[in-house]
Amino acid sequence: MAFLCQRDSYAREFTTTVVSCRPAELHTEGSNGKKEVLSGFQVVLEDTLLFPEGGGQALRIKVERESVSAYMVYLLEETDKTPDDRGTINDISVLRVTRRGTQADHFTQTPLTPGTEVQVRVDWERRFDHMQQHSGQHLITAVADDLFGMKTTSWELGRLRSVIELDSPSVTAEQVAAIEQSVNEKIRDRLPVNVRELSLDDPEVEQVRGRGLPDDHAGPIRVVTIKSVDSNMCCGTHVSNLSDLQVIKILGTEKGKKNKTNLIFLAGNRVLKWMERSHGTEKALTALLKCGAEDHVEAVKKLQNSSKLLQKNNLNLLRDLAVHIAHSLRNSPDCGGVITLHRKDGDSEFMNIIANEIGPEETLLFLTVGDEKGAGLFLLAGPAEAVETLGPRVAEVLEGKGAGKKGRFQGKATKMSRRAEVQALLQDYISTQSAEE
Repeated sequence: MAFLCQRDSYAREFTTTVVSCRPAELHTEGSNGKKEVLSGFQVVLEDTLLFPEGGGQALRIKVERESVSAYMVYLLEETDKTPDDRGTINDISVLRVTRRGTQADHFTQTPLTPGTEVQVRVDWERRFDHMQQHSGQHLITAVADDLFGMKTTSWELGRLRSVIELDSPSVTAEQVAAIEQSVNEKIRDRLPVNVRELSLDDPEVEQVRGRGLPDDHAGPIRVVTIKSVDSNMCCGTHVSNLSDLQVIKILGTEKGKKNKTNLIFLAGNRVLKWMERSHGTEKALTALLKCGAEDHVEAVKKLQNSSKLLQKNNLNLLRDLAVHIAHSLRNSPDCGGVITLHRKDGDSEFMNIIANEIGPEETLLFLTVGDEKGAGLFLLAGPAEAVETLGPRVAEVLEGKGAGKKGRFQGKATKMSRRAEVQALLQDYISTQSAEE
């Protein structure tokens, strides 16, 4: 027997009984990206409307040999992982549904009493989205194979997009267009999708897409069939008619692993949401660029060219400024001992030009650019022995990192506010050296 979610993918709520409830922990990822552990309970029901994590396209079938029927494990244990459903049990949120043998564990943070009759409701928006993507994958897989002999080796139902891995080193733009046209024609043809259970000796089993069954498989085989298109061994939730897919959009391809190609697609409501986001971006660009959507690319190219020209001019001015500053510092009556300079604008090249212009004199040159109290870049130049000794200490004071050679030490700093401490450090070093002489 399959779960209710597999027998009727369109069911949204039903009543069942709690079989067991035990303390458990759920390892999850928080909004800040850090791992979190939630305390709660694993609830097992007599039947479930919520599809458990671990189902998907049956490309490889595993069979347990002890205490669990081969048929049930076939229904639930598969190569590709389809996300689980979300929903409620008596209005208590179910945060995860996972397969355990022939049972489904529902993780909740509130206990439920065994033997209690409960109402289960599925998050229909999430469920229907998964149905659209999964049935869309079956359709694309069948068409890619039929048109070009490209086999599907795996697929992933992602949060925003889905990916089919094709056993082909490349897929041309013309092939992508042909696949997309064919699948949408079949959607418009309103082809029915049905789920059947076939006996192992049924001649139709030989025509079913898959990689075969283990020798000791027993019991019927669950098959999802798109009329006149494809029959595939599968345990997942699916639409009952291709018209429920609405539309499929193939966004493109990416290089996969080991001479494979990843085909990226959207199905159903995801296409509408993608169009809504794209239209919103188009409207924003139209307002910013002061031109119609058909001219956006050219307008951006012009802006890029203008920006590059401005950057080039700015770099030339910065170089001229660096030379001017270097000459001013070198000719200053106070020049000698330690020279320090800070500018908000500048980069490593700016500081190195100044150091080159001043030359390898017996002067310690401490240059910084960036936020006066925040992060920035620094350069220490002067006698090689002094720089080798002082460089790491300067980086430590500025709470940064750096490296150097041949009388130069430069790096990144996080505490520019401590520049005065560095200057004092350099002055102390010069004073000590003078005293020793």
